[in-house]
Amino acid sequence: MDEGYANLPTSHLLGSVPAVTQDDRKPGVPAAQGATSRLQEFPPAPGGNGGGYRPPGAPADGDVENQANWKGYFNVASYAPYFNVDTDVVVDRLISSVYPMDGFYRKIDVNPDMYGPLWITTTLVFMLAAFGNFATYLMQKKKDPEIWNFDVGYFNWAASVMYGYAIVVPAVFFFLFQYFGSRPNLVRFWCMWGYSLFVFIPASVLLLIPVEFLRWVIIALSGGASSWFIVLNLKDCTQGADMMVLIASAAALQFALALFIKVFFFA
Repeated sequence: MDEGYANLPTSHLLGSVPAVTQDDRKPGVPAAQGATSRLQEFPPAPGGNGGGYRPPGAPADGDVENQANWKGYFNVASYAPYFNVDTDVVVDRLISSVYPMDGFYRKIDVNPDMYGPLWITTTLVFMLAAFGNFATYLMQKKKDPEIWNFDVGYFNWAASVMYGYAIVVPAVFFFLFQYFGSRPNLVRFWCMWGYSLFVFIPASVLLLIPVEFLRWVIIALSGGASSWFIVLNLKDCTQGADMMVLIASAAALQFALALFIKVFFFA
C-alpha cells in the first residue's frame, strides 16, 4: 500500500457511511402485536399501524387521516381479519357464552371475531323457522292434524328479527354508552351480542317438547342465562363506571327476545 494512503484516517477510507452504535439500535414492534391491534379498528386497515382503511398502493407512512378512504367500508378485504379465527378459539368462546363467569369480554379484547356471530345467527334463523313449524305440528297433531300447514313466513320473521337484533341493538348501545361517557368498541359489542344468541340454539331443540309448562321453563332459563351473559360482559366493558341503567335495559331487551322466540315460534 502507498505510504500516502497508509497515513489517512480510517474514517476517510470508509467514506461517508456512519458507524452504528449499540445505542442507535432500537427494537421494533413485533409484527403480531401490530396485526392484532388493527382488529380493534373498524374496519381494520390491511397494512400499517391501523387507524383507517388504506387502499392498495398507498404509502405506509404519512397522515392517517389523509389516507382514510370511505371505499374501505365496501371492500371485502377490510373485513377479512374478523373472520380469520381458529376453530378452537370459536369453540372456547361458545363455551364461555354459556358459562358467563369465564371472562368472555377479556377473551375478545384483542381479537374480536365476526365468524362466530354470523354463523350463530344464521343457524338460529333456520332452526327457529324449521323447529317452530315442527313444534306447531306436534301441538296441533293432538287436536286436528288436517288443519296444519308449513308456514314459510317463519323464515322471513326469523331472519328479520335475528339479523336485525344482532346488528342494530349492539350499535344502539354502543352509541348510548359513548354518549354517557364510556369508551366501548363497536366490533366487540357485535361479537359479544352475537355469541349471546348461542344459548337459544340448544333451547330451540328442547322447545320441541310438546309440554307447554316445560317450554316456558326452558325459555326462561335460556333467556336468563343470555341476559346474565350480557350483564357481566357490559360490566367488564364499563370498567367500574355507573351504567347500571343501560346494563339493565340491555338485559331486559335480551330477555324480551327470549319471550318473543317462545310466543311467536313455539306458541
